[in-house]
Amino acid sequence: MASKNQKTPTLAEAPTSAECTGRLNALEDALYVIGGKWKLKVIIALREGDVKRFNELQRRINGISAKMLSSELKDLEMNGFVSRKVIDQTPVVVEYELTEYSASLSLVLHELVEWGKMHREKIREMRS
Repeated sequence: MASKNQKTPTLAEAPTSAECTGRLNALEDALYVIGGKWKLKVIIALREGDVKRFNELQRRINGISAKMLSSELKDLEMNGFVSRKVIDQTPVVVEYELTEYSASLSLVLHELVEWGKMHREKIREMRS
């Protein structure tokens, strides 16, 4: 995704080897942080759903185990996307919220969702 002032190179305008390496490294960094089956789903569930508690998140994200959700939340917290708030009452309540930094993924998430819709429709058309 190019910024408004930056155009995406065409095949005729292939990047230099150094530019390609830089892009590959940047992509590797991004996928390290948000890659995998669950991280973006957790972010979207927190962003678009009215969920904050662990069990609510687990119910919202089909198929995720408690162990995996716990691991993903820890990773997202470590990378600054999620904050964890412990409310000292009986029983203890733990809530998760997206940080301001997580908003930096908004454009990426929007584009991925739109591409996913388009791709699903293309596959349906190919199969019919």
